[in-house]
Amino acid sequence: MRLTVIGTGYLGAVHAACMADIGHEVLGVDVDAEKIRALTEGRPPFFEPGLDDVLTRAIGSGRLRFSTSLSEAAAFGEVHFVCVGTPQQAGSNAADLRYVDAVIDGLAPHLTRPCLIVGKSTVPVGTTPRIAARLRGLVPAAADVEVAWNPEFLREGFAVEDTLRPDRLVVGVTSPRADRTLREVYAPMLDADIPYISTDPATAELVKVAANSFLATKISFINAMAEVCDAAGADVSTLADALGHDTRIGRRFLNAGLGFGGGCLPKDIRAFTARARELGVEEAVSFLSQVDDINLRQRSRTVTIARDLVGGAFSGHRITVLGATFKPNSDDVRDSPALAVAAAIHREGGEVRVHDPEGIYNACVAHPELRYEADVLTACRGADVVLHLTEWSQYRQVDPVKLARVVCAPRLVDARNNLDASLWRSAGWTVRALGRPAPATVPAPLRGGGPAQSSARGCPAPAEGAVLSRAPK
Repeated sequence: MRLTVIGTGYLGAVHAACMADIGHEVLGVDVDAEKIRALTEGRPPFFEPGLDDVLTRAIGSGRLRFSTSLSEAAAFGEVHFVCVGTPQQAGSNAADLRYVDAVIDGLAPHLTRPCLIVGKSTVPVGTTPRIAARLRGLVPAAADVEVAWNPEFLREGFAVEDTLRPDRLVVGVTSPRADRTLREVYAPMLDADIPYISTDPATAELVKVAANSFLATKISFINAMAEVCDAAGADVSTLADALGHDTRIGRRFLNAGLGFGGGCLPKDIRAFTARARELGVEEAVSFLSQVDDINLRQRSRTVTIARDLVGGAFSGHRITVLGATFKPNSDDVRDSPALAVAAAIHREGGEVRVHDPEGIYNACVAHPELRYEADVLTACRGADVVLHLTEWSQYRQVDPVKLARVVCAPRLVDARNNLDASLWRSAGWTVRALGRPAPATVPAPLRGGGPAQSSARGCPAPAEGAVLSRAPK
């Protein structure tokens, strides 16, 4: 089939490349000419594992090309996927649908033959009929245009896998024709026995926000338990393991730590609450406000732990932050908990250095006031405390013995509960984590004369050497 994908961000670029890879002819469309130029050259404008190969293969096959023209899209496509962003409105929790509306307004006057417009963006329930009504006033009289909704369930870092082998496909349609069309689009997935759920548009729209709300609630629940564990002297990781053995609960997403961020979960649960208020059922989802509050409190708790470790104030202290992206295997820093913590410490007078394997450029754009380093060794040199804030696999390979020779004081805040605390403590580090009790005694100083336990900037410069261990991931 001939498909267009309008919007070539994380969702659209991956969807366009993968749809071409499974055999469709695809035209990707975006108003950003620079982004279109990069994609045409086979260069994704963001980091996503595996996308380079799929994009190169799809372009090489001749089935994928890109354009900035909606009129070209209208002439080309039988199915038009809308994949633009729906950010949070300024000064409100509601979703901003201006980009979705702009696509409809720009595409509709050029539609002169039957086609299906399929929304994939995350939107408030009730968007499909609103767009259908908008279309009726814009499309030429002879056109037969339908609207369906097909929410995406992509995880950044796994977007290619989630597109080609999703755990389910959900479509919200209003006619058998629309359902048949989408079954044809996703025929390879249906042949692979991927569950296909055909329902009404309202239910399809709700599936995405309900799924994200559930995941956010599960994450905030275990983070609330972490706060209780800190007060009671209990271990939240063991608690999560015990809860996870209950098949009704499961272990996934029961990882206490700094909490969730990114361009989806935070703004989606807020938009869901705003839409529920418009529908008169705000009380039904009022708990989501507490979920949001718990999540944001993890950031302030992390700042407090770090502040305590350096004696009650950040001024005059060097702080190293490991991780800038909101999650590993991505360069996305939107609503990044790691950067929020780093910025908060900077505002309190701390000298903050940040390392991230992929997100430094985007982080620098978002927070130019921070200092960024390209390698872990340089980032940690002279640090009074190291904060592990994004769980990149590279950080699990760091050798704590070698790193201790670089810092001014071997103090670690593992805000992701992802490092081997016993290994770091045995190397002389004081380790703090959210929801996990600190040992009764402070580790003894390193043998061989590690750096002085002082925040003075006169710490001796260690000899250069590899800071990553050769231990397996």
